[in-house]
Amino acid sequence: MIKAGIIGGAGYTAGELIRLLVNHPEVEISFVHSTSNAGKNLYEVHEGLLGDTALKFCESFSLEDIDVLFLCSAHGASREFWQTHTCPKRLRVIDLAQDYRDESEGYVYGLPEWQRDRIRCARKIANPGCFATAIQLALLPLAAAGLLQGDVNITAITGSTGAGVKPGASTHFSWRNNNVSTYKVFEHQHLIEIRRNLSLLQPGLDAALNFVPMRGDFARGIFACITLDSPLDEREARQLYEDYYKDAAFTFVYAGSVDLKQVVNTNKCIVSVEKHSGKLVINSVIDNLLKGASGQAVQNMNLLFALKENAGLKLKASAF
Repeated sequence: MIKAGIIGGAGYTAGELIRLLVNHPEVEISFVHSTSNAGKNLYEVHEGLLGDTALKFCESFSLEDIDVLFLCSAHGASREFWQTHTCPKRLRVIDLAQDYRDESEGYVYGLPEWQRDRIRCARKIANPGCFATAIQLALLPLAAAGLLQGDVNITAITGSTGAGVKPGASTHFSWRNNNVSTYKVFEHQHLIEIRRNLSLLQPGLDAALNFVPMRGDFARGIFACITLDSPLDEREARQLYEDYYKDAAFTFVYAGSVDLKQVVNTNKCIVSVEKHSGKLVINSVIDNLLKGASGQAVQNMNLLFALKENAGLKLKASAF
């Protein structure tokens, strides 16, 4: 059994990660660290775990006794963690924060549809951001073919869990319910990793990435809609995507319209490709807590330990 440890165990992504690992056939959770919740049962914070595990949050732990460490703390906390801890040579690390998504300090960017072979050989993985995952999976085939030209217009809406577990003015129910808003227009932090990676696939990329993020009045999921000029007709574009993702374990090209209920509670990304009035229209849907965070982290762990890529991730969409 793979022994796993989790740092920063109280948030939404950690809760989903625990749910996945508790039910993973090849994993045993050794510890879940949370200074503020030390001594509490996991289910006292993550109530859906009641009856699934008797583990308690801990304050002290040993990195020598585990095989893989998941870092689930806030952005910036991962670098702080390694300032006071030493990483054993045999330990695999999967960081769910944005600290190492530039692939600094030996980290590999963990988007399996793009870097599966590098991930398999890595020791440290930087898990992608949720918006970044949905948007890159919508654009990777075009970038790989050198076909990102001119403006790339992106509108993507996310559920309230994307803002984290700590309540804020734009996350509490009375504001979010029956409401939609934009934020960080053209300035979202995930644009950094998106542009970096697309430029690696398509050197010399000078296309504008016009990203308008939106807050939705639902809990989980991301729906991204992207429009751009393209010389491809609809049949050619769909074939390009089908060829690119033919070996992908969780990304599927769909000929019909897509919606969030096809993917919520799964590690899937579903992409649709259409042509309208000379514009290519690409829709991409994911669960922000699974394919956009914890599910992708487990997918990366499976690759690191030479397991089946879908181990522990055969989840049914909560379509109703």
